[in-house]
Amino acid sequence: MTSIDFSCRSTLPELMDGDCVGFEEFRACLVDLARVNRLTLAYRPTLSFLDRLAERGLPVGRPLEVVDVGSGYGDMLRRIDAWAERRGVDVALTGVDLNPWSRVAASAATRPGRPIRWVTADAFAYAPPEGVDVIVSSLFAHHLPDPLVARFVRWMDVTARLGWFINDLHRHPVPYHFFRRFARVANYHHFVQHDGPISIARAFDRADWRRLLGEAGIDLADARVAWWLPFRLCVERLKEPR
Repeated sequence: MTSIDFSCRSTLPELMDGDCVGFEEFRACLVDLARVNRLTLAYRPTLSFLDRLAERGLPVGRPLEVVDVGSGYGDMLRRIDAWAERRGVDVALTGVDLNPWSRVAASAATRPGRPIRWVTADAFAYAPPEGVDVIVSSLFAHHLPDPLVARFVRWMDVTARLGWFINDLHRHPVPYHFFRRFARVANYHHFVQHDGPISIARAFDRADWRRLLGEAGIDLADARVAWWLPFRLCVERLKEPR
């Protein structure tokens, strides 16, 4: 693999972002990514954000509306559904992904009757004009170039009534080299072996997020950038209800 300069975001392409990936291969990759998410405790930051949101007060008399952008296999929304069930919170959950195979795979992996729907759409064109309560994403932002990351943040801030949360990776040589070796030993899908290290190289550090938040027009005092073990860098904004 090409030598990586960790001082800036990589522009190397990921295999999963290609146009010619069939369903079975796409699904097999998503299944292994879900295994990685469980192993790396990837759901904790997002659920912690929702805990803080709940402490501030949730909508009364209607479901809490949550949209997951780049929802992939749907494992994050299924964890949010379980979080809501434990708390007795009424939710309306929507997974939005541009890849049509995502809707098929996520639907098949979700228990019938759950308050989750899966939509194939460009997120920027999806959101209803009245907005939604909360927008989350997990391992989505690093797929975007900087101008689209800033646009994504602006779009979330305009669209989300209560707040938004980006759950992504911290660009650093330690997780990059560790995951390159571990993914081979674990015999993960070859897309995961290839794309996992590239995802880390395409990810962010704190300076990136400070710059991108500024480009999105977000006051740094209104957003929070937090590091989570192991090597997650998450960005959030809790807004005053409107």
